[in-house]
Amino acid sequence: MPDGSGRPAASGLPVPVEGAEWLRTVQPPKGALTSTRSKARRAAVDLLFEAEQRGMNAGVLLDARVAAPAGQSPLREYTVAIVRGVVANWAPLNETLSTYSQGWSLERMPAVDRAILRVGAWEIAHNDDVPSGVAISEAVELARALSTDESPGFVNGLLARVADVSGAPA
Repeated sequence: MPDGSGRPAASGLPVPVEGAEWLRTVQPPKGALTSTRSKARRAAVDLLFEAEQRGMNAGVLLDARVAAPAGQSPLREYTVAIVRGVVANWAPLNETLSTYSQGWSLERMPAVDRAILRVGAWEIAHNDDVPSGVAISEAVELARALSTDESPGFVNGLLARVADVSGAPA
């Protein structure tokens, strides 16, 4: 019960002023990766990155995670679909990215950028449910959250070129 002193209540929260309404004003930043599909993409990038860092096949790591989840909850269906799709199309995705990344070989790119680009390129080329503009935007947000300052522009430019060449509708 408030004591009128303005000191925090026992819960550690400030004592409300009588008559004032409490509103939650803290919201995620605009463009934050908060949708279910955004979270699934992030988990797919994490898994692809981890597999590469550990020198494992991403499909093998995915199967292990599906069988015995590392966290408290199982992987999202869309995460599994992305990783399976990237693994199934590994060589064509890598060739496409290598062909259109002017002056940058895949090996020269940061590992997290490779994972992001593979997810974005797979969505553009192989997932008709996702407009290419959405795939590009989501990949740019992942690059902004996970990689270098230059990565969002690089990811945007390369995936836009992939979408143009593939004829994927925006």
